[in-house]
Amino acid sequence: MEDLMISEHVIIPASELAVAVARSSGPGGQNVNKVNSKVSIHWHLQNSSVLPDPVKQRLIASAGSRLCQDGSIQVTSQEYRDQPANLRSCHDKIRRMILEAMKPVKKRRLTKPSRASQHRRMDEKRLNSDKKASRGNGSWDG
Repeated sequence: MEDLMISEHVIIPASELAVAVARSSGPGGQNVNKVNSKVSIHWHLQNSSVLPDPVKQRLIASAGSRLCQDGSIQVTSQEYRDQPANLRSCHDKIRRMILEAMKPVKKRRLTKPSRASQHRRMDEKRLNSDKKASRGNGSWDG
């Protein structure tokens, strides 16, 4: 297997990626029972020296169910009927995850609500209050 090129400056060596193949489910007729077309890639992110720590942290935060307990990321593909296509699909998934994590985080700039939006909010609250006050007859004698 060859190295996974993410961008010009980021290349994951093939030695960091563990590839496993298995029989996939779904369509394929008799082929599905004979050919190992499902591809699964494990990448031990904690041991990787390719990415800086802030990018690793963002990647861990965004990995979700793909993050294993040992700190590795597992990506699986079985959407195609042949192994090389599923391998490319796994590489694309990893590439997209890393590129998304490499984007700098935008700082939130605090803004205050406009005067018109404040008036709309207060008018809506007043209408809601009037609506609820008009319900019932007001006597609680029971």
